[in-house]
Amino acid sequence: MDEIEYFPVAASLGSMRLPFSEAVRVGSMLYLSGALGIDATGALVPGGIEAETRQAIENIRAVLERHDSSMARVIKCTAMLADMAEWAAMNRVYVEYFAPNLPARSAFGASGLALGGRVEIECIATIGE
Repeated sequence: MDEIEYFPVAASLGSMRLPFSEAVRVGSMLYLSGALGIDATGALVPGGIEAETRQAIENIRAVLERHDSSMARVIKCTAMLADMAEWAAMNRVYVEYFAPNLPARSAFGASGLALGGRVEIECIATIGE
């Protein structure tokens, strides 16, 4: 049976007392919690869906790199949007980070996201060589 390893939320967000791990490793798989477009203080970045998407993906990149993975090793993402009318704007930023090898992805609208965010993205990646 594969060992399960839980990684706490980054120390810079420790004051938020979030009730989840930033990532969980099972074997060579890394499961990331949803990432919002927040800065190191936990505040949403200004600028709307595109700015939040960019920051959310940068936050994802940081978690991946802390745990021996990378954007190139992401195999699945789920994007949750506060307004599906912003789907195209989110996609414009999203493809900058994943092209040409786009991970499998689901996207859906939500009636509200944490902290009033416009987008939340969670990913699954592989780790190792």
